[in-house]
Amino acid sequence: MNGPTQSVISILNNLIETCKDGQEGFKTCAEDIKNPELKALFAKHSQECAEAAGELQAEVIALGGTPEDSTSLSGDLHRRWVDVKSIFTGKDEEAVLNEAERGEDVALTAYKEALAEPLPANVYAIIERQLHGVQRNHDEIKALRNIARAHS
Repeated sequence: MNGPTQSVISILNNLIETCKDGQEGFKTCAEDIKNPELKALFAKHSQECAEAAGELQAEVIALGGTPEDSTSLSGDLHRRWVDVKSIFTGKDEEAVLNEAERGEDVALTAYKEALAEPLPANVYAIIERQLHGVQRNHDEIKALRNIARAHS
């Protein structure tokens, strides 16, 4: 496999880890929150992250690579920290939304960094489209967090 193709596979695998982190992070948020609307929203976002990872994994396979299928160590550590923190904050809405937003901040950075790399047009288009979804999730969660903050 040539260098440019290997580089694209590496970029895609990094984004797959990011998606898997989001999938697990939103799943954890859904488990930690009592509000049924937020629980449903987090479950939906978890599923969207899983679908995004699947799309990227298919692209890695199409390029002849082996797709990532797990979360990152930093994502695992973040979720453990959220679990510990939630014990002390009582898993209130604002705290859970803060952690969800923080996770989306990480995802936005990963996607923007990926788009700064040389990519085939079809891969760029997939990543750019997924970035818009991450941005939409981030903005929605931030707005909900601001509402929760105003009510606390």
